[in-house]
Amino acid sequence: MKFLTYRDSDTRTERLGFLMDALVVDMQRAAQWLKNNAARSEFLSLPFVLKDALTSWQANLAGFNDLRQCLVGRDISELRVDGRALVHNPEALEFLPPVLNPSTFRDFYAFEQHVKASRKQRGLDIHPDWYRFPVFYLSNPNALYGHGANIKYPHGTNELDFELELAIVIANGGQDISRQEADQFIAGYTICNDWSARDWQREEMQLNLGPTKGKDFATSFGPYLVTPDELSAKRGADGKVHLVMQAWVNRKKTSEANSTDMYHSFAAMIERASRNAMLMPGDYIASGTCGTGCIMELRPENTGGWLKRGDIVRFEVEGLGVLENTIV
Repeated sequence: MKFLTYRDSDTRTERLGFLMDALVVDMQRAAQWLKNNAARSEFLSLPFVLKDALTSWQANLAGFNDLRQCLVGRDISELRVDGRALVHNPEALEFLPPVLNPSTFRDFYAFEQHVKASRKQRGLDIHPDWYRFPVFYLSNPNALYGHGANIKYPHGTNELDFELELAIVIANGGQDISRQEADQFIAGYTICNDWSARDWQREEMQLNLGPTKGKDFATSFGPYLVTPDELSAKRGADGKVHLVMQAWVNRKKTSEANSTDMYHSFAAMIERASRNAMLMPGDYIASGTCGTGCIMELRPENTGGWLKRGDIVRFEVEGLGVLENTIV
């Protein structure tokens, strides 16, 4: 399934929905309709906030799948509850991050090409320990944006950049999770744009404490949380999910990579992050920038410069959809 959190123009409240026949189905209204018209009241006991549903994900996902199956074969565009439509055109909605108010957001550094290129610019080789284990930093879970949101240009920087990344959301939660069992803790996949102020980052990282203010003003996630079964056809014999990742700035293509280029797997990231630490339901874990996935790596003189107000940054990841934001 493809889940999203959104606001509609009618209620302006945060709603949980899923994609079906290119339309967004309001989960709670669908549950109410099935009670009223099909004597299926059990769906009203499902959580209608995605973060809450993730606490017992397998059971709740089974319920959501059953609800969806009950709508198959119906003309969902005609269904109403209390005069309100069950479905929306996605273009009419305000997309929010798939999971709101996560306890943490960890961003890793998993693509070898990006690591090589970024360190080469500083006259450095890849540290040998990078190959031994995946590393991450903790970013700001209170500065998250969804697809279509305007991103305020952070005052004081002259080198605003995008970062094309893949992310997962944690299901159930757990501590000391081995990579062999990690897949059962992946609720789904989403696209991530880790907005970055490169001049701030360059200054701060000389002090060896991480990117700090260079990263914590905005991160975009979306448009959907896509469950792993939706991507089964993209999983290769190596066990990796093979997804083409692309970026555009103002309709000019800047980047293309593949998720299979990750040196460290999400299973390895979960194992590392959960060592002596509890991962919570709804936590985001991002891959780090893919190869060619930022202006810093490509160099601003080759891309038309750093980002500026009015620029539209569009990411597309195979099977996950489009994540687009405008700088204001």
